[in-house]
Amino acid sequence: MTTVLKQNRVFFLTLTLLLLLTGILQLFYTQTELMQWVNSHYHPAADAFFRNVTHLGDGAFFALVALILAFRAFRYAVLALSSFALSSLTAQGLKHFAFPNALRPLAYFEQTTWPYRLIEGLDIHRFNSFPSGHSTSAFAVFTLLALLDERKGRGWFFVLLAAITAYSRVYLFQHFVEDVFAGALIGTASSLVVYGLLDNRWERRPADWHKRRFRLKKPQPAK
Repeated sequence: MTTVLKQNRVFFLTLTLLLLLTGILQLFYTQTELMQWVNSHYHPAADAFFRNVTHLGDGAFFALVALILAFRAFRYAVLALSSFALSSLTAQGLKHFAFPNALRPLAYFEQTTWPYRLIEGLDIHRFNSFPSGHSTSAFAVFTLLALLDERKGRGWFFVLLAAITAYSRVYLFQHFVEDVFAGALIGTASSLVVYGLLDNRWERRPADWHKRRFRLKKPQPAK
């Protein structure tokens, strides 16, 4: 694991700075104050942007990534599916069993006099707020992609994509900052665990299917 961290130091240094900053903000400001700040800083272009970028945390996007990875190697697709399974089961288990009464921002602020802003036409949930499933999925998939990427210097870019996806959940009034913060930890840890367990095992015990991949058939010339 130490080797993995060193090889991906750009990714993990950037991620550590992001988590430290987010953690410090939560020490000095309440979840209510952080949500009020985000909700009061908006723009129509940002509304459209975050409504679309939030789908990077969907299970469908994770499945698409796994399919694309299968064209590189089946082992990478298996890593992606395993990471998705572990991160999703962890997040959903916490959401529905450990913290079933955690209110989302809409349900929480309905009980106050604060004039919050909602994006018209957006389906906003009320319950099962902690942790954020989209943030968990986003950090899981982009952590895995960073680990698989041979160009380690652009690890910061994967952190940026995950962070933007997580921020979209707060911007869209779907989650509090603590929800996406927990999701970031769960998603990152899930991919690290899966990669550490499976990839190391496969390196010690290689099999033929590890290098197999989907191939697109070349069109046959007309006779």
